[in-house]
Amino acid sequence: MRADAAQNLDAVLQTGARLLAQNPATTMAAIAAAAGVDRRTVYRRFANREALLSAVYTAKLDASQAVLDAARLTEAPVAIALHGYVEAIIPVSRRWPLDIRRMMKDDPEAERRAEEQRARLAAFLRRAADEGLIRQGLPPGWAMALLGGMVDDMAHVFTDIEPGPAADLVVDSLLRGVG
Repeated sequence: MRADAAQNLDAVLQTGARLLAQNPATTMAAIAAAAGVDRRTVYRRFANREALLSAVYTAKLDASQAVLDAARLTEAPVAIALHGYVEAIIPVSRRWPLDIRRMMKDDPEAERRAEEQRARLAAFLRRAADEGLIRQGLPPGWAMALLGGMVDDMAHVFTDIEPGPAADLVVDSLLRGVG
């Protein structure tokens, strides 16, 4: 792919992610205009909004997979792996703001990949509990829900906090609480 075509594709995907997160009924023409490309450029690449959505979710899943791989969740000390994961996933969530759970209803492959990623993170959080960094006996999924909620808030509510300090706050809040 030519450099300008790759740049246009990235602009369309990122703009589509942002606009569709704000309004799922956003038109392809509106996405093209906001991305600064001709709508024919968008339609040459994506037959319809669902195809564009699928590409956005694929990009988000690819980016999330890269973060999980880089965080070394099974090898690094828990606190270091957790910080690395949070610091890297916040920009991914900011770049690709669509909720992956929306796509899973329509795309079995996206659902499979998202479930695989959740399972990796759940195994890591069990490791954190086994090593005493997260309290044992919490309801199943509680630590995951807290982590996901804090990451989501840092990505979309506290956007003025850079990923490093945001990760510091999330990790400290998860492991020590706010009391």
